[in-house]
Amino acid sequence: MSQYISTGRVAQFQASLPFWVSFLLVPLAWISAVNGGWYILLLPVFTWYTFAFVDLAVGLNLDNADPDTSDDDLFWYRLLTLLWAPIQFVTLFGIIAYVAPSDHLSSLEKVGVFVGVGVMTGSIGINYSHELMHQKDKAERWCADVLLAMVLYSHFRSEHLLVHHRYVGTPKDPVTARMGESFFRFYPRVLKECLLSAFAAEKGMLERKGLRWTDASNPFWRYWALQGGMLVLAFLLGGWSGVALFCVQAGIAIWQLELVNYIEHYGLTRKHLGDGKYEHVQPRHSWNAAHRASNWLLINLQRHSDHHFKPSRRFPVLQNHSKADAPQLPYGYPVMTIAAMMPFLWKRIMNPRVTKWREMYYPEITDWQAYNKAANPLPR
Repeated sequence: MSQYISTGRVAQFQASLPFWVSFLLVPLAWISAVNGGWYILLLPVFTWYTFAFVDLAVGLNLDNADPDTSDDDLFWYRLLTLLWAPIQFVTLFGIIAYVAPSDHLSSLEKVGVFVGVGVMTGSIGINYSHELMHQKDKAERWCADVLLAMVLYSHFRSEHLLVHHRYVGTPKDPVTARMGESFFRFYPRVLKECLLSAFAAEKGMLERKGLRWTDASNPFWRYWALQGGMLVLAFLLGGWSGVALFCVQAGIAIWQLELVNYIEHYGLTRKHLGDGKYEHVQPRHSWNAAHRASNWLLINLQRHSDHHFKPSRRFPVLQNHSKADAPQLPYGYPVMTIAAMMPFLWKRIMNPRVTKWREMYYPEITDWQAYNKAANPLPR
């Protein structure tokens, strides 16, 4: 059993403490809103840059928890994800009510504050919603819906659960970035395709039950109602300025989510077996990162190889896979997301690694251009 899961409720809390680091972003958000000026950089600097340096200082975590650890022994880990939804809700709308009518901040400073808030709602809020949407507990799934509605990206739940996990590493998955595809080509593509694929997946499920997409059980009605409610609340608290600032943070949050999506499977494909069938998902079909500090902040999201291999595992018991079983990122997500926004640098870092991955796992495929064309009936 790993060093961070122990018996006894007190010991469990102590072991979980590093993962509570994300809650430090809440006071930083308020400090930036109250003070303006250079303080608006606190959240981006803390999230993107500080953890990059801390990763260098504390190194990798290669330990693995017992994957059969019971939910009772994960109480504090579960609690931190559940608490984040109400805390983010109060923080986001409290800052809207405070900043929108304020006269101590310039318009540029107000936008800067909500860029920082978007860093928080994207790197933490969407990430926690991802953990919660995979659980069977209704309260956890409801919290996931609330978190996604706060960034106007509710359909991510349907797309992630019904499309991405089923089709990852294949041409049917919009979120799997193709080798050579820059983030700036990937981003507008996934914005459109993920929404359409999510709606099509839910519509297809309803049709198999003999129902139309307009049926009340279609979760898109819930998505639209929640998102509409968030926009109305932003207006009531801050007027049109409040709505605009709300949309700024939502845009930044979505940008961050898709940066991470771009990184997680870049260039990795599952082998096409013919007749539209693909090999089973394995750890090798996702990039793994064992960087300790950024995994504290992102609740082990970087152990993505194991997440796709065993999607039902809660974040504390996700396993780290060695380079023998899964491709490894050279740095944690804070560094890799910055690199992804510089296409020349990204391709210089990642394309050789994708080539080595192909040679390691699929040496029989010598012409990848022809293979991809044959495996993809709908070329992009």
